[in-house]
Amino acid sequence: MLNPNSLLGSVGFFTPAVHRTQDGDRRATLLLEDGTRFDGEGFGATARRVGEVVFTTGMVGYPESLTDPSFRGQILTFTYPLLGNYGVPPAGGRDRAGLPVLESSEVQVRGVVVRGTTRPNHWSSSRSLEEWLAEEGVPAIRGVDTRRLTEHLRARGVLRGVLEVVDPGGARSSDEELHHAIATAPAYGKENYMAEVAPRRATLLGGPDRPVVAVLDCGVKASILRALLDRGVAVLRLPYDATVPARWDGRPVRGLLVGNGPGDPAELAPTIEELARPSNRPLPTLGICLGHQLIALSRGGTTFKLKYGHRGQNKTICFPDGRAIIVSENHGYAVAPASLKGTGLASWATNPDDGTLEGLRDGRGRTIALQGHPEGHPGPQEAGFVFDRFVEKVKRAG
Repeated sequence: MLNPNSLLGSVGFFTPAVHRTQDGDRRATLLLEDGTRFDGEGFGATARRVGEVVFTTGMVGYPESLTDPSFRGQILTFTYPLLGNYGVPPAGGRDRAGLPVLESSEVQVRGVVVRGTTRPNHWSSSRSLEEWLAEEGVPAIRGVDTRRLTEHLRARGVLRGVLEVVDPGGARSSDEELHHAIATAPAYGKENYMAEVAPRRATLLGGPDRPVVAVLDCGVKASILRALLDRGVAVLRLPYDATVPARWDGRPVRGLLVGNGPGDPAELAPTIEELARPSNRPLPTLGICLGHQLIALSRGGTTFKLKYGHRGQNKTICFPDGRAIIVSENHGYAVAPASLKGTGLASWATNPDDGTLEGLRDGRGRTIALQGHPEGHPGPQEAGFVFDRFVEKVKRAG
């Protein structure tokens, strides 16, 4: 009989194969602000980056996760122990609408932490994960006990850290130097990510016969825009601090969406003010992830930072009628339920694990918001009906 213990590594799960680069082993260090240190093998770029260290429990979809603008400013730990098996799509890939085939046109994370990697074996792969990260200038570390790191972050809460990868024979920085790098870097919630992830000018996607939905873009995923286009509306993609026009290209704007993005929602004063503008109230409005939080803030609600966030593809949300669905999530902030009193907004869904607010709606049904991602990518698409409901309201508004 097969001995099951022969399949287990010293940390309690199987030890994955490691695909090493041909330029020799590079050393890497991840140091957290509380002094916890992890050493391993470096890959990707030779660099040093400071960021908020977070983890995702997703088992698939690493190309989509790495290009999700919501991860801007963060060092991402993958709890799934083996990455790289299906490689990376060709660089610069675009769909028929001109959108990136992934969630944005570049890797958004500041660093990557994995247990192990393997060689790619997939028909659409053009390069390995290692090659991709090197091209994008993103350092990564493998050989880390990611279960220990995840348990540490769950116990202590999200911590800032520094990831350093050095070439063979290169000198590592001392712990004092690494601590100094963390101490002198700006706090995650105070960085201006909009200059890096938001568009600088308005663009219109979709045909001339479609109703127009304005999107205040704080770093929206390409899959959210695709979900709208697939449902027959045109998308007016606006900078995060733009004023929503009444008309565009001779057509009335009939709906408003604000999607995901990085950072502290309370810092996005221009977007909050625009969502609160009385002329926008009659528009059917949909908020997703960060947009869920911004809508609450625009009505007088408040948000708070979660201990370690919700990042993964297996998050449950429950509705008042007893239904429950699984959604993909990626957020570190949440709306305070008690702050909704007097805002005109009511709870629409909750998280059964920690009781956090997962959905909002107003009394007239013009505004709906979901903390999770109804587009999935990666992840389940059980919440796709949210797009259907929103687009139905947009088309009826015309």
